[in-house]
Amino acid sequence: MSSTLIFPSATQRPGAATAVTDTLMWIDGDAVESLTSEWRTVYNPAQRETAIARVPSAAPADVDRAVKAARRAFPAWRALHFSARQRALAQIADELESRAEDLARLTALDTGNAIRTQARPEVRSLISLFRYFAGVAGEVKGTTLPAGDDQLQYTRLEPLGVVACILPWNSPLMIAAFKVPAALAAGNTVIMKAADDAPLSVLLLAEICNRHLPAGVVNVLTGRGSVIGSALADHPGVDKVSFTGSTEVGRQVAGQAGARLAHMSLELGGKNPSIVFPDAVDDELIDSLLLASRFTRQGQSCTAGSRLFLHEDIHDEVLERLVAKLAALRVGDPLDEATDMGAVINNKQHKQISNFLAEGRSTPGMKAVLGGFEPEDGRLTEGYYHVPTVFSGARNEFRLAQEEIFGPVLVAIPWRDTDDVVRMANDTHFGLAAYVWSHNLDQALGTAHRLEAGWVQVNQGGGQVAGQSYGGYKQSGIGREASLEGMLAGFTQTKQINVRLRREGASHA
Repeated sequence: MSSTLIFPSATQRPGAATAVTDTLMWIDGDAVESLTSEWRTVYNPAQRETAIARVPSAAPADVDRAVKAARRAFPAWRALHFSARQRALAQIADELESRAEDLARLTALDTGNAIRTQARPEVRSLISLFRYFAGVAGEVKGTTLPAGDDQLQYTRLEPLGVVACILPWNSPLMIAAFKVPAALAAGNTVIMKAADDAPLSVLLLAEICNRHLPAGVVNVLTGRGSVIGSALADHPGVDKVSFTGSTEVGRQVAGQAGARLAHMSLELGGKNPSIVFPDAVDDELIDSLLLASRFTRQGQSCTAGSRLFLHEDIHDEVLERLVAKLAALRVGDPLDEATDMGAVINNKQHKQISNFLAEGRSTPGMKAVLGGFEPEDGRLTEGYYHVPTVFSGARNEFRLAQEEIFGPVLVAIPWRDTDDVVRMANDTHFGLAAYVWSHNLDQALGTAHRLEAGWVQVNQGGGQVAGQSYGGYKQSGIGREASLEGMLAGFTQTKQINVRLRREGASHA
């Protein structure tokens, strides 16, 4: 067995077969198999049914031993001076930086995300967030209350205990970076549940963490989410469940954790509006819309601006220019440096996107001005590939404009009145992200303030950055991540302490 991941070398031909290796999970500082001795196969999304690794198929008994390890490690880890935790996080960041290309290639291999446009930027975000939370580890501070000379009244911010981080497959390292370093900096211990379809980069992350942390502080489990995720949500030894994934599964996790009154945070789905005002049309707009659409991540992003609201005066011009930009994207092998857009994660997701495309083609009034069909011949049929698709003539009530497709599909909706477009943008049970383009600052900010979303970007479409408060409204989630605010609210609890003091000169008889 091997606890060290095997990844394609820098000189390996893109698409070449990769040796299948047995890669172990991490419990109590050791690389281990599951108690079941069963394995799950990890497949390459770019080559259908091509196995790249095997990982342990954990059972509830493995969850129990990971929880026990994390609980044993917790008292000593929480008792450290913050500077010791700070040093450990900084050392992890240094090694992550030295292994950045390994992590990027693993990410491209098991997620299907293109290495140049997605995998390397994701690793950079991982490193940045470990450094950020190392830097703010000393900000876990309480307050004092001026309650008189005979009273010392103060608060302590204390860690919650054992935190279970349930990770998705679309951006596993970035989502781990939102959760793990924040939990550690605040003094918690962690159990990561790696995604079934994309566990490899998370396992390497755990391996690196365990070289710099006491045994049991960071653990990682692999296996079926319905088994392991459920067991973590139910386990009385897990003090908090931090989940990122679909709204449907998030409800199940919330129900289980909530039933025992555990702490929880949920980052769930999105159907995010992009609103373009007439004065915003320039070359930067088209590039920003491309970023906001998340097409270079195959649309597999909960922050994808997949509802494009174009003012009628500029609708045709912007749509034509954007379609030309999207049509020029190179879809192909994620490990090829020339690739802009990689493969969809698995067959189930590929078919789901195809079903949405079929519905779009059959919906009266809608027209595919780009794409609209899955690839039917050539090399793209060798993997789970979809090409960029843009539908025009959409209305906000259409299913393609209401449900999260999680694929490279954009629907364009014309509008004329600002009040009307704000109403349409808010007419969804999601509320994660939104985008506004206007060179009129009053107009842009006035619109941004009216949108029911936890994260609004104006005149840009990039990703999350270290220090921003990231989270959703409505059914897009509960809690905030990626920031000091998120760390304090999400990974600590407040203890109030009141002390009566003896005043000098007072009688003590």
